Amino acid sequence: MATVVIDCFPASVARYVSDHAIVAVDVIRATTTAQTAVALGRRCFPVPTLENALATAAELEDPLLMGELGGSVPFGFELQNSPAALAAQPGNRRPVVLLSTSGTQVLHESRGAEAAYAASLRNVEAQSRAAARHERVAIVGAGARGEFREEDQLCAAWIASRLVQLGHQPENEQTESLIAQWGNEPVEAFLNSNSVEYLRRTDQLRDLDFILAHVDDLTSAFALSGSELIELPGMS
Repeated sequence: MATVVIDCFPASVARYVSDHAIVAVDVIRATTTAQTAVALGRRCFPVPTLENALATAAELEDPLLMGELGGSVPFGFELQNSPAALAAQPGNRRPVVLLSTSGTQVLHESRGAEAAYAASLRNVEAQSRAAARHERVAIVGAGARGEFREEDQLCAAWIASRLVQLGHQPENEQTESLIAQWGNEPVEAFLNSNSVEYLRRTDQLRDLDFILAHVDDLTSAFALSGSELIELPGMS
């Protein structure tokens, strides 16, 4: 029987990596940023630690180090974990090394799975169709400060709801509950999230504006190939 489960936090990935395809979700902002980089024609390397970021950058020509740890940009990094900042440089093709507090960690922990996808609100339909090819699917939200943030619950539920329509069954009551709570909610339903409050408090609302203006605008899925995120076109 084809199934789908929704969970959260990097540590949860270990439950699923041996027998599920994993869909990592960090709407604000890592998976949105990673998808945006690849969609703009850049190479993108999501990394779990600062040390890994520096080692990866050392192997690339003219890399762009971007991201955050605990909300702060590490020394030597050029950009925050910002999809809007990337979109403002459409002609730039420098490869991106992307670090975040939890979203890139979920992707890193997913590397041993049969497939490891980075999903966001930009490609719900395409991601759903890509995930539907797998018998068992785990959608894992990044989490922040011990919370399964509302934007990731909504995105995960949107994808899971479509998978149910395509024939998958929820694996547990939590997944059923999240689909019921969020599956038909409008995108604005997550605006009370602490992630949104963080963007507001730190004067980064252009990223929220970008996310709200780019819902289901991509027709590709995005999956890890080794340590690089690549585009899988034609999934809509």
